[in-house]
Amino acid sequence: MIERDVTVKNRAGIHARPAALIVQTAGKFDSRILFKKDGEEINAKSIMGIITLGAAYNSIINICADGPDEQEAIDALSSLFANKFEEE
Repeated sequence: MIERDVTVKNRAGIHARPAALIVQTAGKFDSRILFKKDGEEINAKSIMGIITLGAAYNSIINICADGPDEQEAIDALSSLFANKFEEE
């Protein structure tokens, strides 16, 4: 199991488009991937879960991946956050 904290850097936060990118990216991996924020834990492969997380600008999210491709999953998702979901 691997964990990494990421920060939401795009001004609009995680809305429908970034949520779809997250789910699409997470779905490529066999590992179980969870996002944790403010005591909430959601499946990163669930678009409704991602949207209801309410991650605004500068929110910190803990990504937790467990499985055969956990490192690749964490790296791919972290890259989305670092690139501001290609919005800016």
